[in-house]
Amino acid sequence: QVQLVESGGGLVQAGGSLRLSCTAPKRITDIKTMSWFREAPGKLREVVAVISSDEKTNYADSVKGRFTISKGNAKTSVYLEMNGLKPEDTAVYYCNIEASYHSYWGQGTQVTVSS
Repeated sequence: QVQLVESGGGLVQAGGSLRLSCTAPKRITDIKTMSWFREAPGKLREVVAVISSDEKTNYADSVKGRFTISKGNAKTSVYLEMNGLKPEDTAVYYCNIEASYHSYWGQGTQVTVSS
């Protein structure tokens, strides 16, 4: 079982920026999508941003224009650049990689935005 490794979370003031990173410890083949999800206390896990194998991106309406998802050169790394952070962005952020026959997740990284 491959678990993705996330980093980059932390505490930031409203209006600030963070960059989340996610890397697979071993090569993953036939990747379909790479995504970031988040889960706030008392809320369901929601998708934040998705990047497909052909580089198309999609974002939740709440983060459009503020967050940017990108892939690393190694193709098994994915990043989330978060600008203009708001207190409502506070959550545990999870990385996800969907391959043909398996779904991979990270352990989550906490992002806290103070007002």
